[in-house]
Amino acid sequence: MTRESKLGWDVQSLNKAYRHGYMAASMGMELNRCPYRSEVVIAAWEAGWEDASVAARESEAASDDLLSWIA
Repeated sequence: MTRESKLGWDVQSLNKAYRHGYMAASMGMELNRCPYRSEVVIAAWEAGWEDASVAARESEAASDDLLSWIA
């Protein structure tokens, strides 16, 4: 895989940053704790973090709906 030497990122590093951001949000880490420095890689990490946050909220809402349906 070709690395964008001037930019400091490639597709693999963006995928890794996204997965790490998703995992970070899943574990409760705050958004401002991103460990990356490159703007593009930070954006990938933040996208993963935001996706995990949305998924958690949707999962919580679905479980709330299920409990209200049962009650």
